[in-house]
Amino acid sequence: MEREEILKIYEAGPEAVINLINQLTARTAELEERVKSLEERLNKNSHNSSKPPSTDAYAPKKPKPKSRRIKGGKKVGGQKGHPGTTLKMVDNPDETVIHDVDECSNCHTSLENKEAKDYEIRQTFDIPPVTLHSTEHRAEIKLCPKCGHINKAEFPDGITQPVQYGPRLRAFAVYLHDYQLIPYDRGCELLSDVYGCEISPATLIRAENECFKGLEEFENVMKDALLQSPVIHCDETGVKIIGMRNWLHVACTTNMTYYFAHPKRGSEAMDEMAILPNYDGVIVHDFWKSYYKYLCDHGLCDTHLLRELTNISENYEQEWSGEMAELLLSIKGCIDETRETSDSLTTDQIRDFEMMYDYITKMGLEENPPPLDLDTKPKKRGRKKQTKPKNLLDRFVDYKGDILRFMHDFEVPFDNNLAERDVRMMKVQQKISGTFRSVQGACSFCRIRGYISTVKKNELSVIDAIGAVFNGKPFVPFIDSV
Repeated sequence: MEREEILKIYEAGPEAVINLINQLTARTAELEERVKSLEERLNKNSHNSSKPPSTDAYAPKKPKPKSRRIKGGKKVGGQKGHPGTTLKMVDNPDETVIHDVDECSNCHTSLENKEAKDYEIRQTFDIPPVTLHSTEHRAEIKLCPKCGHINKAEFPDGITQPVQYGPRLRAFAVYLHDYQLIPYDRGCELLSDVYGCEISPATLIRAENECFKGLEEFENVMKDALLQSPVIHCDETGVKIIGMRNWLHVACTTNMTYYFAHPKRGSEAMDEMAILPNYDGVIVHDFWKSYYKYLCDHGLCDTHLLRELTNISENYEQEWSGEMAELLLSIKGCIDETRETSDSLTTDQIRDFEMMYDYITKMGLEENPPPLDLDTKPKKRGRKKQTKPKNLLDRFVDYKGDILRFMHDFEVPFDNNLAERDVRMMKVQQKISGTFRSVQGACSFCRIRGYISTVKKNELSVIDAIGAVFNGKPFVPFIDSV
């Protein structure tokens, strides 16, 4: 503003000066908030936000790895009683090779006809040469001597072509693509190099489609089992299909995993997923608001909240956030210790923790008073914008029950790491392949990958479980075991 303009305002009287000061004060506050927002964005990393660790390399100050895990006093390394995986000798090897001593190394006397006094033994474990095993199926054709009718034996289920690949090879092809995430072309190269069979990507895709169809019953049973589970974990992450942004939704427990791909992230996709609309247990999630459309109980991931509290402590230097982080970790530590002898905290413990929780939120409200309304512009419709510390504080006030649900119910975990682990491999798949080339390909991958994840959680062989699909007997989780 030029000097002449300032003098004109001064000559206009006190009210004009006051209006100018109010405008400048509001503009200064707006710019300070913008600077603070940009600084906060610059200071975000994987330990104080939901950004992945891979982005820390581009941060101005990459943080040193810091764990919130409390040291238990145990020594580093394998603990006493841990079985280990050391390679050990076997009593009955598949093959024994005798290495002869022909002459004395000292005087060169011949020892060819002397019996060995003893043996020094060493064993090697290796993979024998692998080749395709061909089986010819012959269906007998017989002529009835009485009526002259020609009778032909039935081939086993699955033997439909004059020449075809067997179920174990097809299972291995699906294993390579959907579990080890090897692209089709490289999978064909591996099969050629290892087994000596020239196979095309189209054959692998047909095997995958066959596996997808064979898992329809498994998927239906698993969805019913998830509906009966007292606690399920839910999460979602971006996935590209035909180059377009879609979303992968996951609903899982410790022994089941269900994946669902959809163009939408919110309740439209969750409704079509057909689990949450009829669910009456506890959903553990990361505070994506669409989950609150469903009238079940909710448990929030406190690990996400810890990162957000760290962000408030580092970028806004507010005391309440550090106190709240310490309280959540204290409650978790108390539960971990209590879990060994009981399935709940005492009434006094719960009361004390809740009183401390309320005290800290009150402290936060004192650190974040309502802002002075100095803006003379017409009011905008909608919710008034707040600072990030105040937004997080409001969440702790409004969703206290969901944040502390793990304290009242030991079946509800402290975090949502189970769902995050289940979606992590999808991000790896996207890094390798970039995008799904068809909607059907994405659906096939989701169903097969959910089956593989469920099989792994139940400690079964992935290869054998996929082979069982091609034999018409897929693994199906028992609802009673949920």
